[in-house]
Order: sequence, then C-alpha cells, then structure tokens
Amino acid sequence: MKCCVVGGGLTGLAAALSLPTDHEVDLFERRPVLGGCLSSIDRGTYTIESFYHHCFEGDRHLLALLERLGLSDELEWLTGSTGYHVNGRSYPLSSPIEILSYPHLTVLDKARLAWLTLRAGKLDRRALDDVTAREFILDHVGRSVYTSFFEPLLRSKFGPMRDQVSAAWLVSRIAIRSNRTPGGERLGYLRHGFQVLIDRLQEELEARGCAIHTETPVTSMQRDTLTWAVEGRRYDTVISTIPPQVLASASGVPFEPIPYQGAACMTLALDREVTDGIYWLNMRDEAPYGAVVAHTNFVPFERYGEHLVYLASYYSGELPAEHGERMLSDFCERFRVARDEVHWHHLEVDPYAGPVYRTGYRRLIPNYEQYGLYMAGMFSWPNYPERSMEGSIIAGEQVATCVGRRAAHA
Repeated sequence: MKCCVVGGGLTGLAAALSLPTDHEVDLFERRPVLGGCLSSIDRGTYTIESFYHHCFEGDRHLLALLERLGLSDELEWLTGSTGYHVNGRSYPLSSPIEILSYPHLTVLDKARLAWLTLRAGKLDRRALDDVTAREFILDHVGRSVYTSFFEPLLRSKFGPMRDQVSAAWLVSRIAIRSNRTPGGERLGYLRHGFQVLIDRLQEELEARGCAIHTETPVTSMQRDTLTWAVEGRRYDTVISTIPPQVLASASGVPFEPIPYQGAACMTLALDREVTDGIYWLNMRDEAPYGAVVAHTNFVPFERYGEHLVYLASYYSGELPAEHGERMLSDFCERFRVARDEVHWHHLEVDPYAGPVYRTGYRRLIPNYEQYGLYMAGMFSWPNYPERSMEGSIIAGEQVATCVGRRAAHA
C-alpha cells in the first residue's frame, strides 16, 4: 500500500514509524525542518527547542519510543521550580514553606488550592467538559483564589477566550503537574535536547525507505473512487496531522473546524540569571507574555555557556504588529536587562500551536477515519483535554494501527 503522511511533527513521524513495514510511505512537511512544535534552533555548539519542552514520568509511550530508538540514556530527570511574578517581584512557589510565605493568598486560600491539587486527578473530566474553568474555580475554591491565582494564568494562556475554556482542561492541567518534590516538579529532558529524538526518527524512517519531503506544503488533494492524489502523486491512503480546517482547505472536504490559538515564543540568551533561580515564572502582572521560562534554571547552564530564557505568549487571530519587539522591550525593562546583555534572540511563531479546549470540545474531536482518509494530531482523543508529546505519539501510533487494519482487510 502506498501511503502519504501530511505533516512532519511528532504525530506524523510516530504514525510513519508505526505503519506496516511493507507500506511505501511519503511524508510531506511544509517547513524546512521536521518536528513541528518540537523543532529546534541550531546554535552551532548546541541546539535548543523553539518552544520550551519537557516530559513527565507517566509518559509511557514517549519513554517506550526513546527505548526503541536507543535514546533511553539521553533521558534525565531534573527538578523544575515554579513561581509567580507580582508587582515587580518574583515569588518562588515550589516548597511548602515558599507557598505558605506567599503573601498574595490567604491561609484559607492556600488550603483550598492544596485541596484542589490533591483532588484533581480523581475528578471526572467528561462531566467537566461543559463547565467553564471560571465557574468551576469560583464554585469550588472561591473568588479570591480565582482572582489572585487562576485568572492571570487563564488570561495569559487564552486571552479573550479565557472565560470559554472548560474545567476539564484546567483540572487535567493541574493533575499532570502534580508530581512534586519539596524542591519542585520532577520533569524529564534529553541531555542533548529533543532534537536528537527528531533526528533519530528521521534516520529510522529513511532507513525504512520513507521518502521525506521538507519545504513541501500540501495545498492540493483530490479523491477518486479508491485513491487520493496529493500534489499530483497517487496514494492508496492519506494520514493528515494538520488542523482539520487546514485539511478542509486543501481537500475540499467539509471537516468541522477545531478552535486553535497561535503561539509566539521568544528565546533569548544572557550572561546572567534574572528570575531568582526559578524555572517557570508565571506573570500575574499584565505583560505581552504570560510566562518567563528560564531553561538554564532547569537544565545546567554549563551545557550552553549562556543563560537561556523563553518568553511565552499566545494569541488569537492575527499576531499583533511588532509583538516580538514589545516582548523583548518589556522583558528588558521589567527584569532590568540592558539590550547589549542579550546575546541573541529568536521569535518562533506558530498560528496553530494548540487547540483551545472550550466547553463542548469533546463533541468536536474527529474520529481517526473520516471521508475516506485518516487524521490525527493535537486535536485527537489522546491529546484531550491537554496536549502533550505523549498524546501526540499515541495519536500517531493509533492512526497507523487503523491504516494497518484497513490494509489487512483489503
């Protein structure tokens, strides 16, 4: 069977790798490099992800994939600290003492927040799909916790859509981030960055005969009775990992659109550390970014020779003009960094960085097989109600299984 995979992100690569070995596979990626949101910046002596990444101990499929590719020795478990930036000051919130000392929540608020964190993994997320995160927090832990803690997080993540986001997403987000030690959260990272995973996937696929076409966007797809024509090439089946609305534009098939938002992430390098040793610093103050992610407060500075920081922002519709300059200027002023202290900076923009898990999202999730083709990605069931590398790998493996069953049946 001749198969076309559209999209060279983690789902597309996992799907291509999981297809039966007797399939002839072509993979199309619109960008010059593979990896999608997991792609990296090459700085010569090291690579660094364009968007911050780490993994979790429960990511069984990711860990199995690393073992299959001979990369288990690359994986290390590190501690990621968290904090909040309020009124120009950074507050660490990793240890019990730090949380108790945080002045912007009362003791009762902190007790309610701890109760929610312990309970999150046991809640039925299906029942929360039609409840907004705002309603849920107000009902369960009160207005003070919502206003002081959750509302700034929702605002920075979803902007004007924050009041539409479901409680299912919020509870999942809390549950996945609850593996904490007294010093912070236990997170996984690859010693030489996640680019080694993308490189090994590419090597493995090419060794199996998969033809990888980068800088080749798919803009034309037509179906006859039994086959598909993709960019003028004939295929027995197609696996698409691009957003359904983008696929609809290319194929003419009326797929139901999935609500997405874009991400603009700036990576910059400095001589010194500026977040008081905190890895993940959420911004409670209004800023053109929602979090400052100090990579070298998580991964040792010595691997890079410079301090690496991400400024994370999300947007809907069009990215505001000069947004990157606003991010950089605000960061330099807010954290007292002179422009000549910034060695380099890079802005990565993805208009389809992830779904917005609005209320009722479950009803929009498409089946793997639709209208005679296969589709999987961040919009699939394994990535509900929160996207992850783990979910993307599972989606790729599952859609490949569906294709294999069809081939066996045929």
